Amino acid sequence: MAVAKKIPADISRSWLLVNGNKPEIFDKAAASRADQIILDIEDAVDPKDKVKALEQVAQWLEAGGKAWVRINDRLTPFWAADCARLKGIKNLQGVMLAKTEDASHVEDTNLALGGNVPIIALVESALGIEEARNIACAKGAFRLAFGSGDYRRDTGTAADNMAMLYPRSRLVVASRIGGLPGPIDGPTITTSHPQLREGSEHAVILGLTGKLSVDPSQIPVINETICPNQADVTWARDFMNDFEAGGRVIRDGSDLPRLARAEKIDKLAKAFGIEPF
Repeated sequence: MAVAKKIPADISRSWLLVNGNKPEIFDKAAASRADQIILDIEDAVDPKDKVKALEQVAQWLEAGGKAWVRINDRLTPFWAADCARLKGIKNLQGVMLAKTEDASHVEDTNLALGGNVPIIALVESALGIEEARNIACAKGAFRLAFGSGDYRRDTGTAADNMAMLYPRSRLVVASRIGGLPGPIDGPTITTSHPQLREGSEHAVILGLTGKLSVDPSQIPVINETICPNQADVTWARDFMNDFEAGGRVIRDGSDLPRLARAEKIDKLAKAFGIEPF
């Protein structure tokens, strides 16, 4: 039985969505390079198969598998059954709540799962984006994620970076206000690694710190891009060493911001195993 990843979920870069109605691929997905896997019993599963998919996911978790689960949204008839069946399963890493549009959706889910399961609120609509601050501040919220495909369908927005700047930035700002880690970007639906790299780099520029994926082949590109590079790590270590050697004395107004950036890069580098030049 494959087990979960070693990267903490609050800094995880790659989030691989796995069809919850295909238990034969769960172990392979868990053994992939993805920082986290999400067994999807929402959009990936036909309504007539949702009961079966939920049971397959629950049984795999109870047998020793570890994963997140994307559950059905609060307003569907499937939500209550999802929460009831998953509640108390030790290896459940957390849930991704589909189509979150209100803080109460997160809070109700938190209560239904027993109050101790991390919840990634997947924001997929215009209303969800406008309510992002309240959603990020809701009890039980762990991270925000962007359901970019459904958002485009809801609003008629194009897929290019300029058109999607506003919703991504709203999620970044809301996450900061709610004291959450950076949000998780939606998937890039392409087999082109250059396009995936460009999309991931754009997400990082805006302040997003993770990305959903629907294809294991995308994971190495996501992990490499949403990550400090060796030059960043070298700068951070050099700055921290120089600051310590100077007795941690503040020399000008840029020292504290640079120190905070250096410490963040150093933390990520250690978690991801990145060494300086």
